Amino acid sequence: MSDIAGELARVREAFDRPTLRLLDRKWAPFVLAVFKLSFSRDRRSVQADRLHAQVDAYLADLRSIGSDVPGKNGRALCVQWMNDQWLYRETGDDEEEQYSLTSHALEALLLVDGLSRDRALISESRLTTIVDTVRHRATQANPDRDERIRRLDQEIDELAAERGRLAAGGEIASATNDQMHEGYANLIDLITQLPSDFKRVEESVAGMHRQIVNDFRAEERPISEVLDEYLSKTDALMSSTAEGRAFEGAFVLLRNDALLTELKNDLESILLHPFALELSAADRRSFMGTVSLIRKGVDDVLTQRNGLTTTLREHIVNHDVVKDRELERLLREINKELAVWMETAGPRSTVTAELMPGTLELEHLRERFYDPGAHKAPPPLEDVSAYAPKPPSLDAMRTQGGPLLEELRDAIVTAFTDGAATTVGAAFNSLEPALRRPVEILGLLQIATQIDAVHSAPSAGSDASTESAPTSGNSETFETVRPDGSRRTFTVPRITLTDDDTAALAALNYGSDDD
Repeated sequence: MSDIAGELARVREAFDRPTLRLLDRKWAPFVLAVFKLSFSRDRRSVQADRLHAQVDAYLADLRSIGSDVPGKNGRALCVQWMNDQWLYRETGDDEEEQYSLTSHALEALLLVDGLSRDRALISESRLTTIVDTVRHRATQANPDRDERIRRLDQEIDELAAERGRLAAGGEIASATNDQMHEGYANLIDLITQLPSDFKRVEESVAGMHRQIVNDFRAEERPISEVLDEYLSKTDALMSSTAEGRAFEGAFVLLRNDALLTELKNDLESILLHPFALELSAADRRSFMGTVSLIRKGVDDVLTQRNGLTTTLREHIVNHDVVKDRELERLLREINKELAVWMETAGPRSTVTAELMPGTLELEHLRERFYDPGAHKAPPPLEDVSAYAPKPPSLDAMRTQGGPLLEELRDAIVTAFTDGAATTVGAAFNSLEPALRRPVEILGLLQIATQIDAVHSAPSAGSDASTESAPTSGNSETFETVRPDGSRRTFTVPRITLTDDDTAALAALNYGSDDD
């Protein structure tokens, strides 16, 4: 009875672990399917809101085909899975919450993948791996110097004989596709266990982190004793747990960049064998990502360990012994006053106490003190009038101004009265350069508008030559002269003036003179 009772207790303990609890639940296939689709080797974490939406979408798809699914929504399921230790929620680098799989969930996925994948339980590759590993460990375990030398000499002789045979032109035996498939399956078996192994080490360090934080908060010993103890724990952090010791042993190899480079080259050599043509693109990509998988796992573990070191450093830096002593003295005085009050207070007596101190009622709080330098006069301005440029003349300033309306009206009236021009453009082109600035075109259009020479249209049956409106689609060229002497040509609708228009235009100037 004792044997079966002990074995039953051990099995029950195993079933209480989150890994087997996940496989033993009613909705285990659904949960594992969601984990398989949502997470991968390249996608280790998923933003929280996105995973909630994905789970809702999966539930809707399964309900549409009549499958039995849980009755909760995506958010509630994710929270439940987090409480069951299958999901881990943390804040990422972008300050957003994200989910990642725990080592228990990774172990469950690994177990299901192994059961659903066709693989040989025993093969030449697996036996060779076992034999080579046993031989290597036996050599390391044997303290006999002569026996270790004998083993090394035997291995050297075997390698030298093989090298000599190849150098003499011996035949190179190429591995068959079946042998390569067996070796590949054996490697995949080992590689797929790496994420869960790294995750267990990461969770072990995170657990120690939480323990140290809780001990800091509840510690009643002197601060110097606490820091000495936890600093010594930091030095032996990775050797205090089984996962940490295993990681430290592997980390010696993982720090060797040359070894990782050689591993990458060996992976490429394996995929150059013809058997790799039978693998899918995803399998080849996953196989080649082994080195990245190892580096990422190491980085995650080191990040957790650095977080623990940061916690210790911040506690050392921020811990204020003086404030602790002041608080302890204040609490001691409160206890003393409480004991005095209890001598006269009844069983239902109460004391009104403010949880937070009151605010000071100040009308104004001075923010700056008097500064005599703020009331000093500014230094006198430097006299730079000798460097001032020569002021422009009145005529130069007028050339930069608006149109000369009176001069333009007189010049246009004269041109049309003498018969020297038939259109406003011709009259403009005959003016002196001072009246042919580009801005004078706007002045001419304004003058023509004042006598309604632009908008009036020829009446039906009238002679077009006597009308003042521009012919539709007809235009003429204005040759302008800028104040600096440069010239520019503008195209303006053709405008002609009748005798009445000319008289009206002259009346504008004359009327102004009469006023």
